[in-house]
Amino acid sequence: MGVLFRKLYAYPNRESMPKQRGRGPKARNRKIAVVLGGGGLKGFAHIGVLRALEELGIEPAVFAGTSIGSLIAAAYVGGASIKEMEDRALALRRRDLFRINRMGMVLERMHSRSIYLAEPLRSLIAGVAPAKTFAELDKTLLVNTVDLGRGSQVVWGLPGLRNASVAEAVYASCALPGFFPPNEMDGRMCVDGGVIDNLPAAIASAGMDAVIAVDTGSTDLAEENNVGEQGFASTYMRAATTMMHALQLVPFTRWSSPPMILIRPRINHIGWFSFSHTEELIEAGYRAAIDALTNCDRCFSSPGGVFPRRKVQLNVIREKCICCGLCVALAPALMSQDESGKAYPQRRRLEWSPADGDFVHHCPTLAIEVTELASKARRRITTSDPPNEPTS
Repeated sequence: MGVLFRKLYAYPNRESMPKQRGRGPKARNRKIAVVLGGGGLKGFAHIGVLRALEELGIEPAVFAGTSIGSLIAAAYVGGASIKEMEDRALALRRRDLFRINRMGMVLERMHSRSIYLAEPLRSLIAGVAPAKTFAELDKTLLVNTVDLGRGSQVVWGLPGLRNASVAEAVYASCALPGFFPPNEMDGRMCVDGGVIDNLPAAIASAGMDAVIAVDTGSTDLAEENNVGEQGFASTYMRAATTMMHALQLVPFTRWSSPPMILIRPRINHIGWFSFSHTEELIEAGYRAAIDALTNCDRCFSSPGGVFPRRKVQLNVIREKCICCGLCVALAPALMSQDESGKAYPQRRRLEWSPADGDFVHHCPTLAIEVTELASKARRRITTSDPPNEPTS
């Protein structure tokens, strides 16, 4: 996959990072929606993002989430403090969440509803989500799910869907198909909203001046040569991640308004269900949010688009190009083929957001290079997988 972009600025610890309290950007007086995506336990990075928002003085008007993003958004809207959420996350153990549905798998076999029992997950949610309906909350909360019967998206908390239990909706949003049983709500059999939209920014953006979207689940496509040897769960999650990645790119590349700040913490190396990296995940979310939001005035002054943006240079290594034409098919506005069939960029220097450049990832011989150009230091960092690059 090539070398990922490295951070241009690295802080050895949080204490050495620039203090942002009292120096919030233009976001302070804007109506902002915060959207927290799914991603298993990688979603603990959302806690660090929320901490950064508090330090920057940003108070969102709307919170939306999918899967663990909905759980953390619900806890925060329900009044949980950052410290409380951090302590609960650090104390969580595998036995608190995953308990194999042995009886169901023995007696029902292929008709068993799930690999794991629902009770541990329900208990976890009941301990952090407010025991209220959406209509009773002080702030707007949107929880993204999918109605399996209709194959349609259902976002609880929208008008007409506000009398539902927050905890029940969050469980449905966390019910990864096959892993946990679906949840019946108002006659609908609902599961994890990531099946259709892992980062529901479009629905959350209605009436907003800006959107802050945090993607923790669809960027970890670093090459895994032995994925087929790691069992059913790993194969399933790899396929689900690939699907979510592809689904997520469509709305991002077409995003026009309102302006969006897309935050991608540096957590590609951590598994969806790793219980041993919680502190690292929280810190990664905090750092990514500070990096993306500290100098975001350009975003909040813009009529639309995805931010932050960076200047890059596009190049094709001719010796590696096999003339397949896939890059041209995927990005006809950027790529062409010469008389010999070799691919070349129509423009070498571009300004890209985190949502741009997915066609680079699909080159079968990794012949396409993207180099980030730092305007002052002229530091050149090359990657062959731009949209999997975390926020920098």
